[in-house]
Amino acid sequence: MSDFLRLASVNVNGIRAAFRKGMDQWLDGAGVDVLALQEVRAQDEHLQQYLGDHGWHVLHDPCIIKGRAGVAIASRVPALDHRVGLGALGAQEAVQSSGRWLEADFPFGEGSLTVVSNYTHSGEVGSPRQEAKWAFLDAMGERMNELASEREHVAIVGDFNVGHREFDIKNWKGNVKKAGFLPRERAYFDRFFGPLGEPVLGVDGSEGIGYGWIDVGRRFAGEIDGPYTWWSNRGQAFDNDTGWRIDYHVVTPALGDRVIDYRVDRYPSYDTRWSDHAPVIVDYRV
Repeated sequence: MSDFLRLASVNVNGIRAAFRKGMDQWLDGAGVDVLALQEVRAQDEHLQQYLGDHGWHVLHDPCIIKGRAGVAIASRVPALDHRVGLGALGAQEAVQSSGRWLEADFPFGEGSLTVVSNYTHSGEVGSPRQEAKWAFLDAMGERMNELASEREHVAIVGDFNVGHREFDIKNWKGNVKKAGFLPRERAYFDRFFGPLGEPVLGVDGSEGIGYGWIDVGRRFAGEIDGPYTWWSNRGQAFDNDTGWRIDYHVVTPALGDRVIDYRVDRYPSYDTRWSDHAPVIVDYRV
């Protein structure tokens, strides 16, 4: 038994296209134990073809709108249990979480590890898409508090579609009025990562209470630009590393203390990319 668990997360931007472009080669060499996927945009049979037939145990929550969203968790050992959706028992009338929130529990030492594959709405200022994002972020915060009160080791991973700080976006000044870097969005993360139970002043001026969760990427990398996890397909964004850090491992403090290594598996070149997001890989000491 290994002394660490390797957890990877990536928005695949369509798993069928990702495998056609070389995701299988990356996966063969990545040494991953648990893999959380977002924007799968496929059906169960596709996950079985690409992962299940190759020894992975697969959980999948497809979006009710075919060809949209979709989250999955693949693992080398079967999950102990799993849950789907946000809001009251995942009720869609409460929160639009179809294909966006999937929880699974795995053996972890003498206890368990809960992994959540999260695909937060991208949003759009002044539109119903942004209203759906606010509702999702509210429900996420409620569920984070529930999970933290129930479990010691929890990792919420995936595409959060928010750059929390100025370090997280290369050209942040031009994006402060756009979804993904709105002060109100960023204030949620101020609270998520604020000291547990202590007052937090959000970047938008709002007042709240800290949730006490850990941003593994920022803690591990320190106060530096990036490391970015997503690059626009426009222009020379990837070649110039003009990116956004919107893919996270958000973990409980006890799990944060078990981080051995963190990295973003940035592609060697633009033409070797199999998604517009890069995998985020963290090793957790068992």
